[in-house]
Amino acid sequence: MLSLDQYRYDGSEKVKLEKAPTSARALGLNREQVVEQTQQNKLEIASLQDRLYAEGQEGVVVIFQAMDAAGKDSAIKHVMSAVNPQGIMVHSFKQPTSQDLSHDFLWRAVQCLPARGSMAIFNRSYYEDVLIVRVRGLHKNYKMAPRCLEDPEFFEKRYRQIRHFESYLYENSYRTVKFFLHVSAKKQKQRFLERIERKEKNWKFSSSDIKERALWNDYQDAYEKAINATATKNNPWYVLPADNKWYTRYLISEAIKQVLEQTDPHYPVVTAAKEEELERCRQQLVSNGNNL
Repeated sequence: MLSLDQYRYDGSEKVKLEKAPTSARALGLNREQVVEQTQQNKLEIASLQDRLYAEGQEGVVVIFQAMDAAGKDSAIKHVMSAVNPQGIMVHSFKQPTSQDLSHDFLWRAVQCLPARGSMAIFNRSYYEDVLIVRVRGLHKNYKMAPRCLEDPEFFEKRYRQIRHFESYLYENSYRTVKFFLHVSAKKQKQRFLERIERKEKNWKFSSSDIKERALWNDYQDAYEKAINATATKNNPWYVLPADNKWYTRYLISEAIKQVLEQTDPHYPVVTAAKEEELERCRQQLVSNGNNL
């Protein structure tokens, strides 16, 4: 299998989205083998997550960002289907509420952080505040002091705040994995048409999707700026080709598996006193036969 390194950005080099691949077609991969490896990765993720939960020392935050129809929802459903739901939460960051807007932009993300030992999946995230907010200029209507809103470095400061926030999480025993599913405009159009033409997929489509698509170049620029400004060694971005879902899912599973391996989770060591207690309980159960 191909290395993840070619898709990983840790701040040592800049991403150019117009040059970044969106398809796996040129790689000459065997689809069946890739799908099989994805299934194996899912089993390993489940095993690692079970130990992560039992140990309770590190938390993991997985962020998915993408243009519409890039396959975020299906990727989350597919890759994380084998994990224990007791140790994972999925949060979808939709349009902020009035309560969200009355706080700082990281406030609602903090409410969704998992306990150490657990994982949180962010389907979109606080990055929306440097993406759609930047493209649409939504911050101009925020209830904030003019000294903040009129600052020419408004978004540059938000990038810095995000870097500091993610460093804070890392220094408090959390790992953050960030995925940008890089879909082509051609593939997005194809998937939009499929959502319109197939009745069972009509619910996925909104006319607002077309309005956002019209701003494609602006969004690509916003994503590129955000990724380059917030990619760090401890909190890298993975810019993954998203035109072929089977390949995207493999890459996601590989990245999550690697991050969980880095946490090196173990089941808690049982003390001698605990072992004696367990043995007493075992003997009691055995001696009672089928009686309570």
